[in-house]
Amino acid sequence: MSTIDVMVNKHYGTGNLLEKIESGLNLAGKNLEQLTVDDLAPVDEFHTRGRESTIEIAEMAKLKATDKVLDVGCGLGGSARHLAEKYNCHVTGIDLTAEYITVGKQLTEKVGLSDKVTLVEGSALALPFKDNSFDVVWTEHAQMNIADKELFYAEISRVLKPGGRLVFHDIFRGSGDAPFYPAPWAEDASLSTLATESEAQAAINKAGLSIDKWIGKVSESAEFFQKVLKRVEANGPPPVGIHLLMGDNARVKLGNYVQNLLEKRVCVSLGIAFKG
Repeated sequence: MSTIDVMVNKHYGTGNLLEKIESGLNLAGKNLEQLTVDDLAPVDEFHTRGRESTIEIAEMAKLKATDKVLDVGCGLGGSARHLAEKYNCHVTGIDLTAEYITVGKQLTEKVGLSDKVTLVEGSALALPFKDNSFDVVWTEHAQMNIADKELFYAEISRVLKPGGRLVFHDIFRGSGDAPFYPAPWAEDASLSTLATESEAQAAINKAGLSIDKWIGKVSESAEFFQKVLKRVEANGPPPVGIHLLMGDNARVKLGNYVQNLLEKRVCVSLGIAFKG
């Protein structure tokens, strides 16, 4: 494992994560023996706007039950479980963080989706899948920790079938000053490898993928987390939420993220590209 891989594992792997999630679910009044995908959504969709953005890009992908989907940087597998349940398709998720995969498998079993969701520990830069294996590749908030954007998108293109689609939702470098840290994806700049939108677009095109839609989501993203922070200030953190994944400085990370968005230090976009 490379130095950066070790750093990523350390950043995202909090330790005792399953116990934290189960404790939060208990406090929220959930029955651990009858959990649903929706029960887990507040914590296991660790990306901007959570389930809201998952639904948005799922509709863009026009998923079918026959689609084989790969989620690159799947985290705990929240999006994968939602897609499998709603669209009845098979979803494979891959993530570098060992704890995410271990806990994600347990959560998948708890909601009864182990037959439709497969989670694998591994690197996005060396996907352990054959060429032309998937109809859809899905990625949310993964490439910010990956310096080699060209290899990242080349691997995605390699495993996509001809005519397959990449759907993405990501954070990019904005036009303003350097971002503030810590942020949800990095404690400091050493772990953050943000590309500009134009740099990411160039890497996607070089990989043989044609961008069909690229939609900015800065204002919606900032507004979403501003509301989250106001609720936390008024009522404290909820029993179940992405703060369980971010450690003791979760509030600082989210505050910095909002400021980065408002000051154009970062931006957020989602979209779809097709393999020729």
